[in-house]
Amino acid sequence: MRSFSVKILGPNQSPYEGGVFKLELFLPDEYPMVAPKVRFLTKIYHPNIDKLGRICLDILKDKWTPALQIRTVLLSIQALLSAPNPDDPLSENIAKHWKANEAEALETAKEWTHVYASGA
Repeated sequence: MRSFSVKILGPNQSPYEGGVFKLELFLPDEYPMVAPKVRFLTKIYHPNIDKLGRICLDILKDKWTPALQIRTVLLSIQALLSAPNPDDPLSENIAKHWKANEAEALETAKEWTHVYASGA
């Protein structure tokens, strides 16, 4: 088995709180020497996640080490939900919104969580 369906909970005190997010996790043939491929299947409003669900996270790219575990990857994704980084975006439009009006962007993230991630 190389492909897994994963669910993570939106972190408390984040706009994703109360959401259940579906992710697809794939282990390439070269795993653990190369990072797993992970993407969101649940639609999410986040500057570091694009509309295809791809995730901008250093440990999934150049900071990967075989010592990392899948659990660590999932916890890191959950931490990214708690601390979006609009200065290193994957979604330019959402990052611009986040920088221009963070309160409004957080409200949009909450709305999307309610619409797309409740009861996933």
